[in-house]
Amino acid sequence: MRRDPRNALGVALVAIVVAAALAGPALTPFGPEQPDFAATLSPPSSLHPLGTDDLGRDVLSRILTGARVSLLVGFGSVAGACAIGAPVGLVCGAFGGWLDRVLMRCMDVLLAFPGILLALGVTAALGASATNAALAIALVNLPVFARIARAQAQLVAAMDYVAAGRAVGLSERAILLTCIAPNALSPILVQASLLLASSIITESYLSFLGLGVQPPTPTWGNMLHDAVGFLDQASWLAWFPGIAIFLTVLGFNLLGDGLRDRLDPRSAKTA
Repeated sequence: MRRDPRNALGVALVAIVVAAALAGPALTPFGPEQPDFAATLSPPSSLHPLGTDDLGRDVLSRILTGARVSLLVGFGSVAGACAIGAPVGLVCGAFGGWLDRVLMRCMDVLLAFPGILLALGVTAALGASATNAALAIALVNLPVFARIARAQAQLVAAMDYVAAGRAVGLSERAILLTCIAPNALSPILVQASLLLASSIITESYLSFLGLGVQPPTPTWGNMLHDAVGFLDQASWLAWFPGIAIFLTVLGFNLLGDGLRDRLDPRSAKTA
């Protein structure tokens, strides 16, 4: 299969963001919450490569810290949604019956709400915090994993090797764990990588609206919120967090496309 440069770009962007989040404190001498009232709204310079905000806080340090927060919320929410939604979908797709009908109707109820509105409602009810933001985003992603896993389980359950497993006396539980689940994993992994991108955007929405991670902890969303009042005199306050969101989301989307190309035989034939 021909190597797609877009896949390499996605891997590189994700690797850079993860490395920056992990090594953030070591990359700048300034703390993300350290004010310098003598250097407020300073433009990018050798001392502050991305400038400072209205309190003199280093923008680069805050963006690096925000990367860590965004990735933690994104990975946590996707992992939680996958840990619950994928098993539910696999069981429903493999066994069907009344359990399938009940659980899938519950998923349909969640899907009936626009994702961002559901996340806003949950965080407004539970309170603004990083944990509640992750829970809200996980609830938004839950039915997506459930429906994808169910569809894949139904497809795999109709295969000849599953019928052969039943013929040799394997229990339904053994068939689910050894035949259906491993062969349904690929689209779930692809969807997880794509949902990481949308989860980071949703976390930014929530923080921008004051319902996500609360100050003084910096996130890209609340940095954009703080920048609104200074667009005329310090536009870099909005540009740099916006670019960080754009590059991170682009990286995860390209990574998801690359995983799909590698894990889907039909994509491999057309590549």
